[in-house]
Amino acid sequence: MKRRPELLAPAGNLEKLKMAIHYGADAVYIGGQQFGLRSRAGNFSYDEMREGVAFAHANGAKVYVAANMVTHEGDIEGAGDFFRTLRDIGIDAVIVSDPAMIETCLTEADGLPVHLSTQASATNYETLRFWKEEGLERIVLAREVSMDEIVKMKQEVDVEIETFVHGAMCISYSGRCTLSNHMTLRDANRGGCAQSCRWKYGFFEEGDLLTEEMEARDEEPFSMSSVDLSMVRHIPDLVEAGVDSLKIEGRMKSIHYVATVCNVYRQVIDAYCEDPEHFVFDPAWEEEIWKAAQRELATGFYYGIPTEKEQLFGKPRSIPQFAFAARVISYDPVTSMATLEQRNHFSIGEEVEFFGPGFVRFSQVIETMEDVDGHLLESANQAMMTIRVKVDRPVATDYIMRKRKGVRARTLV
Repeated sequence: MKRRPELLAPAGNLEKLKMAIHYGADAVYIGGQQFGLRSRAGNFSYDEMREGVAFAHANGAKVYVAANMVTHEGDIEGAGDFFRTLRDIGIDAVIVSDPAMIETCLTEADGLPVHLSTQASATNYETLRFWKEEGLERIVLAREVSMDEIVKMKQEVDVEIETFVHGAMCISYSGRCTLSNHMTLRDANRGGCAQSCRWKYGFFEEGDLLTEEMEARDEEPFSMSSVDLSMVRHIPDLVEAGVDSLKIEGRMKSIHYVATVCNVYRQVIDAYCEDPEHFVFDPAWEEEIWKAAQRELATGFYYGIPTEKEQLFGKPRSIPQFAFAARVISYDPVTSMATLEQRNHFSIGEEVEFFGPGFVRFSQVIETMEDVDGHLLESANQAMMTIRVKVDRPVATDYIMRKRKGVRARTLV
């Protein structure tokens, strides 16, 4: 039996917070309406934080708030009140990068733990020792750190370490990028990243038209962004290295993504920690990840310096095969009808897959569909429709229904 590291999931809103915990997260990180780096992630009001904290604590989970912006003159105003309010709400820790913000939290919100954000680029044990002596309880490592460096850090400094294991990787060092500022006047380090690195670019000589040049050379446009990170096959290495918290990126992602990724990592962590000597990686776990993956996957800097193979360019070499179709609201065991909240178009005759916590999965063809008034339907084609579907097996609230992309519905006879 091994000590289980914390599974930490993103939560862009209350729905995602509850879904992440329901699907196995030990903790979630959220954003408030000030001082964060995801201004478009939905973010939480104080009342929503109270509800989220109550739900999390009732289910044995924790809630952290990211307040990791780089502060300019005037930005830090009100930070003391903000941190004191978070402490009084019951937030378990804040994630901060700016030294002035860290000092403000430590001196003006006594009792609220501070975690160092990955934006601060902690890449060596001397840095970890410095921040521990300053009073920080946990360090979120820079994403450029290798597995060998993590082992060394844990040997030298007794402080909690958190590291990213899944999700998008910023092409810039520790996320400190000015491309968005330059191209759109949106400051990436103050919450406004326009993701300019993911736009499509091409090379051309001065005076030539870009499109004509690219067509003449038969070239695909390229981006300046990396593939996504996935350490799903390497959880044993992270556990043995002593990592305390395994972090999933993606506060902007859907509940389908959050549920799928949490579900998989929960299975892998538990399987290894319960019986490391007999642990065998199940290919079904990785297959499941691909049902929610948006880009190709790699291991980042953990096992070496990434090459051009870890950069996105040309046509995608791997494409997700499934789309989020609906969320289960309730289930009637008498009629075997599930009430769904629709998120994507689906029709009678289509094969769908239901999945739930604990890696429960089953596929079926939709044979009966009706609206809330009992009128039979041929398809669910209006945004956020509430409908009822007959299911082959029992389902529970917050199960997810998805469908394979590009597959036509069967004609039922």
